[in-house]
Amino acid sequence: MEKDFISTLKQRLQTPKKAVIIPHKNPDGDALGSTLAWMHFLLNENHEALIISPNDYPKFLNWLPGQGQILIYNQKKELAEKKIEEADLIFTLDFNALSRIDTLGDLVSNAKAEKVMIDHHESPEDYAELMYSDPQMSSTCEMIYRLITELNSKGFTQEIASCLYTGIMTDTGSFRYPSTTAETHKAIAKLVESGADGTAIHQNIYDSSSFNRLKLLGIALSNLNQIESLPVVFITLKQAELNSCDYQKGDTEGFVNYGLSLEGVQFACIMIENEKEGKIKMSFRSKGSFSVNEFARTYFEGGGHHNAAGGMSKDSMEKTVHRFKTAVAEIANQF
Repeated sequence: MEKDFISTLKQRLQTPKKAVIIPHKNPDGDALGSTLAWMHFLLNENHEALIISPNDYPKFLNWLPGQGQILIYNQKKELAEKKIEEADLIFTLDFNALSRIDTLGDLVSNAKAEKVMIDHHESPEDYAELMYSDPQMSSTCEMIYRLITELNSKGFTQEIASCLYTGIMTDTGSFRYPSTTAETHKAIAKLVESGADGTAIHQNIYDSSSFNRLKLLGIALSNLNQIESLPVVFITLKQAELNSCDYQKGDTEGFVNYGLSLEGVQFACIMIENEKEGKIKMSFRSKGSFSVNEFARTYFEGGGHHNAAGGMSKDSMEKTVHRFKTAVAEIANQF
């Protein structure tokens, strides 16, 4: 972490501030965990702090300490806009391009408040006056852990510890991904010492599936395809299939990893149709040296991390599958 960032942020936080904290659209465990932990920290330091999320989040995260205080922008636009206008500081967490927060992006860009980016994705935009960007980090929650450690010698409350544990756990695939380092495990140990209950958190996240979600997983696995002679698989889910299982936000979380669990597979993709938004949402996962971040940026208007990224297509499912197969054929020599 750059000393200039820490010293400047310390200076900004010396007097009480009005802070708005924003995660990316469709916030996951890392986005919600980091924003909530940072909100709790700022409140404990006698600042005003409010999280404004572009849209709602999955049910499996609705137990996180403080989540009931989150303002959902697409449900309370006028209030959210007022809070952004009044803010002294706007913290954007777990994303690095304003397009990741949809129409909130213009509000943030035009706001008089100083912007602070804290994020671990590659290729950040330059909209923030203060930036803590580190693609080598396992998660934004690990970055917030380090930041709070630098700013506060008093340690972590149980609320903060639980939020940070959640984000680190989910973004590392339960500590399995290559981004998990010795420092990550040291952070987790400290968070457990501070009151985070790893067993309960894991159960809240991973053992809370609905009957319909498991039915949808069955459909997804029946739609699993392998590209001939290559260690590449993909899953498709059409809108009608989602509707047949009463799809709820977050139901497809982790489905793409089933493809990557196959022996010998190095690259997995899931394509999920969203008729309302007129696009196919795509998630990419890989093992080893193959960069899904580069693949997503090159072919599907996306990006993310070396082994985990997202993208999208505005074509039909059939056309998107064809584009995916064509793109894979172009980079087949990388496997």
